[in-house]
Amino acid sequence: MFAISLGDDGAELRPLEVWQAEEFLAHMDRARELVDPWIPLASNAADLDSARALLRQYAQKQATDTGRLYGIWLDGTLVGGVLFRIFDAESGNCEVGCWLEPAAQGRGLITRAAGKLIDWAVFERGMHRVEWAASAANTRSIAVAERLGMKRDGVMRESYLYRGERHDSEIWSVLAPEWRARNA
Repeated sequence: MFAISLGDDGAELRPLEVWQAEEFLAHMDRARELVDPWIPLASNAADLDSARALLRQYAQKQATDTGRLYGIWLDGTLVGGVLFRIFDAESGNCEVGCWLEPAAQGRGLITRAAGKLIDWAVFERGMHRVEWAASAANTRSIAVAERLGMKRDGVMRESYLYRGERHDSEIWSVLAPEWRARNA
């Protein structure tokens, strides 16, 4: 297993795997209130069996090179994560997503971790376009896209149904030449 340092504060990015289902579930229980209003990740990990199933789903995505899942650990505790929800190497497009528990907010963890994923996608895998999708009401997620230097492509009005309510989805992206220039 590997760990990538996210800075001097003890934060690390590591693969999140099936054998860590208990730790993942405990983290989701702490994160549920913050995550549930925006994405079904926490509700899809409601008990140990469903947590394992979600981690298995991403293990399969990694095996088929169509997605990946990473946890963010702070001082040895799982506090959030980032993922390639979609990874299409053939088209050169992918989508990065994130989640975090309340105790870890305000430290820049998501911005730093997502930046590592974009670095890998662009510099190692040759991806051309990295997308970020967020509910238009999720201002914290949109702020991360802005800090990453992404550009707002637009709003898909009432594009997804979640918890019985239609949500607008903002789409943000960064293109490989933009990311390379930003990191030069």
